[in-house]
Amino acid sequence: MRSVELSKGTVEYEDTGGDGPTVVLVGGLVMDATLWRPVVDQLTPAHRCIVPVLPLGGHRVAMRRDADLSLHGLADLLAELLDALDLTDVTLVAVDWGGPQITAARHPERLAGLVLLAEEAFENIPPGLPGKVAALSARLPGGMAVVAQLLRVPFARRLPITFGWMAKRPIPKDVLASWITGLRTDRGVRRDVVRYVRTSDNHGLEQAAIELAGFERPTLILWGTEDKVMPIEHGRRLAAIIPDATLVELADAYTLLPLDQPDAVATHIASFVAGLPRIV
Repeated sequence: MRSVELSKGTVEYEDTGGDGPTVVLVGGLVMDATLWRPVVDQLTPAHRCIVPVLPLGGHRVAMRRDADLSLHGLADLLAELLDALDLTDVTLVAVDWGGPQITAARHPERLAGLVLLAEEAFENIPPGLPGKVAALSARLPGGMAVVAQLLRVPFARRLPITFGWMAKRPIPKDVLASWITGLRTDRGVRRDVVRYVRTSDNHGLEQAAIELAGFERPTLILWGTEDKVMPIEHGRRLAAIIPDATLVELADAYTLLPLDQPDAVATHIASFVAGLPRIV
């Protein structure tokens, strides 16, 4: 992976390169770039795909001890990454973590379009049962270390309190092993997750939804009809709020659409990007 030094620390990212339209894909809590590989494999080489691993637990390089890792802090960090890599006409794609809604509302200048897959929205943060259990674990002494060890057990990975309600089908062992490597081996990574949970403004996405009413870029919203963690009604509400938004509801999927429906996600993203006006 490549890396870039930002104000809060080093952020690693994958970059497929190429001259095609730039797509930046962001995951959620305790996830890394492997989440997007089934989609990236289909988008390249026609698109340049950049997949940053933000300090949400799937990362392997701890941030600075004084870094602001709150919801808004990480949303601003994502915007800083776009600036540092000098990316323009970006299609920002996000799943699970709602921070990119804030990024889009506060830092739209480098965006050509926004794609929101099933994710935190409005008051649903931390989201559903797995989100609330993860937040509770982060507030308990040593809780994140326990979570990392628990996720090494195949049965535990399919529990509703972990990833059982996040992906409809079992997450590949190598993918999940990659997600928890930093959490399991690095105290600094665990410290970053704790700081995110303890300092985040859980009303931030409600405010972001208000601000997105003025978002002027085309937006595609993809949501699974069977999602148990991110209510499909939230996707419908976002589509009603954002002026130039289109909602597509996907069957046979939970939250992690890049794993449950990678073909459909890649197809919809490619079609959306092809129709975007380029920023002059």
